Amino acid sequence: MMSEPNGPQPDQRAEISTGVRSGENPGADTGPRPLQPRNKKLMLLGAAFGLVYGMILRWGAQWHFAGWTPVMSISFLLLVPFAVGFITVFVVERRQPQKAWVWLLLPWVPVLGGLLGAMLALWEGFICVIMFAPIALICASFGGMIAGLLVRLPRTMAMKNMCLAVVALLPLATHPWLHDLLTRRDLRNVENVRVIHASPEVVWKNIERVPRIAPAELPFSWAHRIGFPSPVEATLSYPGIGGVRHATFERGVLFIENIDVWEPERRLAFSIHAQTDQIPLTTLDDHVHIGGPFFDVLRGEYVIEPLSDGNVRLHLSSQHRVSTDFNWYAHYWTDGVMADIQETILTVIQKRCEAEAHEGTGRRAQSE
Repeated sequence: MMSEPNGPQPDQRAEISTGVRSGENPGADTGPRPLQPRNKKLMLLGAAFGLVYGMILRWGAQWHFAGWTPVMSISFLLLVPFAVGFITVFVVERRQPQKAWVWLLLPWVPVLGGLLGAMLALWEGFICVIMFAPIALICASFGGMIAGLLVRLPRTMAMKNMCLAVVALLPLATHPWLHDLLTRRDLRNVENVRVIHASPEVVWKNIERVPRIAPAELPFSWAHRIGFPSPVEATLSYPGIGGVRHATFERGVLFIENIDVWEPERRLAFSIHAQTDQIPLTTLDDHVHIGGPFFDVLRGEYVIEPLSDGNVRLHLSSQHRVSTDFNWYAHYWTDGVMADIQETILTVIQKRCEAEAHEGTGRRAQSE
């Protein structure tokens, strides 16, 4: 009787050495592997380093330390999230190589965590967080990608650590000269247009004064959703040049509008002065305070353009000021907010004018 061999058969050894059982396709895609516990802890460690760095920079800006980078600066807007992403990935990558998606997305964790922390600490309001988040996430991903590539370069660790220190100090070192070089005072003009099925007389009556707006009259407004007040009413002291309109918005926002162009049924224009001393501090974030150092609304104008079919094309335009060292980014938000508010006002005026015109048509039909 023959004895069984003690060791594995040749084909069994082949299966053991390759790690693939017979009948399986070695090239089959098994999908992304889940993160190992050690790698998860490593990512949390990197995110924690990035978060602590970002919160220290934001804390210093809150207390206005001498030589510190203020929040409303291009150095904070671009370089702080860049450094947060760089530090986060640098800490992780130097200990264990990561996929490229980790370089791009892991920096979002400390950035979003920092924004949440700033809101909880009452350093920032929802408006500023929404405006800062898009560009901050992009810069953080860019910083993470640069860090990932740097760590993999064949350079000494001392050289890489020096690069880390330089990146961490960039926001503080660059602010003074970038601020002086890039700060501008830009005047922006925004116009909205709406065709209204009513006569110039009816439209004029609804723009010289705007009676109190009921909440049900207001359309959807993304600017209102992120925290900007909605219009309430506009009163008029007397008709004509020199008249004063009081344009009231929610939560105590008041604009004094001094009329300098009065052309009945054609054109109404006025300068705008925000009553900043009467606006509650909780209404708007400090960085978007109307009449403040960074943003102000200066003028408004209605133009009634009669159409050949008896209707009206109503133009509502405004002029506002933006004063930062990143106006190229800020004006996208200020233009968008002003356009959205003006669109809300035009919608209310259109509905009221067309309802009044329809009632007038009905009364004339009954009289005939």
